[in-house]
Amino acid sequence: MRVTISGLPGSGTTSLTYHLASAHRFDVISAGEVFRQMAKERGMSIGEFGAFCEGDPSVDRLIDELQREIALSQDQILIEGRLSGWMIPEANLRIWLKASLECRVKRILDRDKFADFDIAMKATADREASEALRYKQYYDINYASLAPYHLVLDTELWTVDQLGRIVSSALEAVEENE
Repeated sequence: MRVTISGLPGSGTTSLTYHLASAHRFDVISAGEVFRQMAKERGMSIGEFGAFCEGDPSVDRLIDELQREIALSQDQILIEGRLSGWMIPEANLRIWLKASLECRVKRILDRDKFADFDIAMKATADREASEALRYKQYYDINYASLAPYHLVLDTELWTVDQLGRIVSSALEAVEENE
């Protein structure tokens, strides 16, 4: 089974992905982790690397093509990334995670060790604007559109364990229907 998990920064995609991978023995490919590693290798912050990518579509295209190639070569995989639901239409289940901007920024503040909330808010807004611009330019995708997703979950309402149970139920239903 192929499952995509997408959402804006701080929405909980990584947490849910690794929770489900452990519970269901899925392999994982994470576009976000690849992007972070590429930024680190170049000595750039996520924001700086995003700005760099605005002028060089080859980075995003490489990540997206690699993710798609790996996803289609495996049968039991979770594909985590902002565009995964768009890039892997063959996925058996495509999930979008959402949370309010304030909630997401609080999570990002803790995770990425920003000095304060306002700095994290600005960095998050800049990152999202850069991504929206790139995805529209490169693929004509409005990634805020929920069109490709089968399931939309608000991560402010439930813990990762609870979200895992919801998705596990959805996975069972998908298996029954195949």
